[in-house]
Amino acid sequence: MGRGRVEVKRIENKISRQVTFSKRKSGLLKKAYELSVLCDVEVALIIFSSSGKLYEFSNAGIDKTFERYYRCKNNILDNNRLEESTQSLCQEVANLKSKYESLLRTHRYLLGENLGELSVQELQTLERQLEGALSAIRKRKTHVITEEMEELRRKERQLGDMNEKLKLETEGQGFQGFQDLLLSSATAAGPSAFSSHHNSMDCDVGHFLQIGFQQQYEKGDGSLVIKSNLGCDCETNFVQG
Repeated sequence: MGRGRVEVKRIENKISRQVTFSKRKSGLLKKAYELSVLCDVEVALIIFSSSGKLYEFSNAGIDKTFERYYRCKNNILDNNRLEESTQSLCQEVANLKSKYESLLRTHRYLLGENLGELSVQELQTLERQLEGALSAIRKRKTHVITEEMEELRRKERQLGDMNEKLKLETEGQGFQGFQDLLLSSATAAGPSAFSSHHNSMDCDVGHFLQIGFQQQYEKGDGSLVIKSNLGCDCETNFVQG
């Protein structure tokens, strides 16, 4: 007859427990040695008794076996993390692809394409979206135009202030217009004297301001003649010295 099934539980009797530990420990160490020899495997066995005593067996060295164990464990953990990361990335790619397809459909709807597959309620929703977008665009357009007009007004005011400032500066320096320019240019041309009638001119000063290119030459009597490209000869009273 075979032995009956023994219930595995803690042995309460201390002496019996110690005897059983001694026998089974020896058998376990023997089995570990036989396994390493028969199957050519690396085996490491560590046993701590209830009193804290250490028993160990390793056919390749306990430190070497532990190092190999931790290296393999870290690789397994890295592989698990890599697999979890790969699964997470695949899920994220699937979500992004779904969002992209949804946005692409919405874009086609906004362009008025593929509207046949929409219901009346969806078409009404799309209509409200388009009206809201158009209102926002018009509001933004009005705002931009207003800002540009304000900027142009500001520049106009700046130019007006500059013009007024230049006008005050020229008046403060005693500048009287074209006559001062004419007198200064005639003085720079060479030593000359003006007659007592220097204010009388044969051509109008306002008309002379419109002349683009002028030529001047001296007549036989010593007077200075200015000839413009419009064919108007303006004789002055400048007398060469």
